[in-house]
Amino acid sequence: MGRETTIRDILGVIKDKASLSKAALLSKSNVSLSLRLAILRATTHGPPAPPDDHHLSAILSFGNSSRTTASAVITALMDRLNSTSNCYVAFKCLLIIHHIIKRGPFILQDQLSVFPATGGHNYLKLTAFRDGATAGSWVISAWVRWYARYLETLLFTSRVLGYFLSPSSNSMIKDSQEERISHVLNVDLIKDVDSLTGLIEEMCKAPDTTQVEGNVLLNEVMGLLGDDYLSAVNEILLRLGEFKKRLSSQSFGDSVELIRTLKRLENCKDRIGILLGIKKPSIDILWSLTEELKNEIEVFKVHKEGGISPSLRRENGSESARLGSEL
Repeated sequence: MGRETTIRDILGVIKDKASLSKAALLSKSNVSLSLRLAILRATTHGPPAPPDDHHLSAILSFGNSSRTTASAVITALMDRLNSTSNCYVAFKCLLIIHHIIKRGPFILQDQLSVFPATGGHNYLKLTAFRDGATAGSWVISAWVRWYARYLETLLFTSRVLGYFLSPSSNSMIKDSQEERISHVLNVDLIKDVDSLTGLIEEMCKAPDTTQVEGNVLLNEVMGLLGDDYLSAVNEILLRLGEFKKRLSSQSFGDSVELIRTLKRLENCKDRIGILLGIKKPSIDILWSLTEELKNEIEVFKVHKEGGISPSLRRENGSESARLGSEL
């Protein structure tokens, strides 16, 4: 997808240069201004491409120095995000947030997780974002709104799990993960799976992916999304495996709640497959285990309900009604 050059683009470049020059002059003896300069360099109006890795690294390094500095990084990044009306600047800010979640230092991740203090719905406040300068910016605006919602969901899921969903966090806790999960209550396991399923559902709401071809910003997001999906699959597998071990001792209510979540997850199968096109053994195992657990829970429910399956009960009820109408 090409990008139209407008007078606004030219003004944006001029504005970037002026802001960068001013920040550079003032930043030599001021850490706060230095980190704002790093954010400005990573989120310029042009080109419409992901931030350079060395600019990202500079931001992450600031966030690793102290809690006060990390807080200033997040505040500056959110100020930049919420004050811009340019879709490319907003998109780059969101990409930086995603990279902080995936590979940022703990102090920086912690400050992100508590900003604002209330967190919750509309965390990034971009539900009304619109950049109508060109047809292209209008399209990117839809992606900005979805991407913000997705990152809000990712942050919420991280709060539920107690750690950020990322390859690094998975590797750090891998050795103790199964042991920890074996001691988690059923209600909390269901909450985890429900939250992870909600994350995959939000992935499935991505705008038209035919717009991705040739757009380096969107390609970058899809790559990060694929990593998150594989991490989510691994997290769900751990919990479903534990559910399978506990099936015979589960309460009826837990089983009903779990099967509802499994059906939601299964509804994502086709869409997520088309969206990301990832083929991995872990994904195949997830769908097989989901189907297997659904069937086993159905048998468990039949046993709990007195030996008559819901489908057979419906058939018997329909037959009784038919016979009653004929008498």
